[in-house]
Amino acid sequence: MPEIPASHPPVPPAPPMVVVVSGPSGVGKTVICDRLVQADPSLVHSISATTRPPRSNEKDGVEYFFYTEPRFRKAIEAGVFLEWAEVHGRLYGTPSGPLQANLDAGKSPVLDVDVQGGRSVKRLRPDAVLILVAPPSMQELENRLRRRGTDDDEAIRRRLAHAARELEAWKDYDYLLVNDDLEATVERARAVLTAERASVARRRQAAGG
Repeated sequence: MPEIPASHPPVPPAPPMVVVVSGPSGVGKTVICDRLVQADPSLVHSISATTRPPRSNEKDGVEYFFYTEPRFRKAIEAGVFLEWAEVHGRLYGTPSGPLQANLDAGKSPVLDVDVQGGRSVKRLRPDAVLILVAPPSMQELENRLRRRGTDDDEAIRRRLAHAARELEAWKDYDYLLVNDDLEATVERARAVLTAERASVARRRQAAGG
């Protein structure tokens, strides 16, 4: 009679993953990222670098790494960034060093980047999980931008035009979430990450098989 093993065969642990969350300005992606990280200790914010000036409540190295444009350009030449892009006249980039350090520590970095950055990350890291957050309608997106009270009419028009172009990138993403209700959208995003952690293909790839 065959011997019954005392325990189950070893199963490889779920590997950490790069999570990209993109979407138009005002769609709620930053809040979604915050909620995901707050609720899951295996997730960590990936801090981007930018040349835009800090807002009154922002600190260097917390919300962003704030660079001058010459410093940012030198960092590009030095290969510091995993991805970088120019958005609304400002430069944004993801430093690759801290991101890799998080992965090496078993943490999954969450990147809040635009669709240009999302495409770049996917090219360099095909195993990244890309989530695009969309508004329920362009009218609702305009309403949210106006409620923020940070932009004049011309800036809002530019943001809406840019949003329409960004949403055309949905086919380049793995998941599309319509943020019609914030709490429900956060739960859908959490479900996406739960499914990705359970993926046999992801574990097989991480194990080199």
